Amino acid sequence: MHILLIEDDLDLGRALQAALRVEGLTSEWQRRVADAPGSVDAAQFDCVLLDLALPDGSGFALLAQWRAQQCAVPIIVITARCAVEDRLAGLDGGADDFVIKPFATAELVARIRAVLRRSARQASERWVLGELVIEPRSRRVERGRDKVDLSPREFQLLLELAREPGTVVPKGQLAQRLEPLGEPLDFSALEVHVSNLRRKIGTASIRTVRGVGYALEG
Repeated sequence: MHILLIEDDLDLGRALQAALRVEGLTSEWQRRVADAPGSVDAAQFDCVLLDLALPDGSGFALLAQWRAQQCAVPIIVITARCAVEDRLAGLDGGADDFVIKPFATAELVARIRAVLRRSARQASERWVLGELVIEPRSRRVERGRDKVDLSPREFQLLLELAREPGTVVPKGQLAQRLEPLGEPLDFSALEVHVSNLRRKIGTASIRTVRGVGYALEG
């Protein structure tokens, strides 16, 4: 999973990136409003961590801009502002959660997992999709009662498909999400990973829509 972090504090930004890496999450870190993406979509990021007090403007402006563009990516506000008015403004403005500084990084990571579960329409740490059980935190997959051994990239591919079960995920989006810090994965390499994943979880589990992408069937 790939996280967009917008935070101007150097020490906190470094600590958050380190904590995310421990959890197996990649991140892109920006420190100013001017450097933040003009738009955010699910093909780029799974979640946004947004500070409100930035050197060149307010995080509220970014939040309003993205939500006005119908951005559906979960956004967690991280801020030292603790007034009820600020919390209400953030939540009413489209934030999915509001975390007050200082906070434990373990709590923030737990909140990230929570909003990602909600966005994937899963109620617990165990994602149940038909015979498949996926545990994102422990990176464990079971089919029936049997453990399925997946490579890191196969697991990430399964997770991306499981976020929208039954929905066709375009090849371009999958290719970008599997290589978030570099050039998109080559389509031929993507097809190899899909083939390997199919072999391990069942050939009927992944539906191909020729020329478009793939869907995970429940």
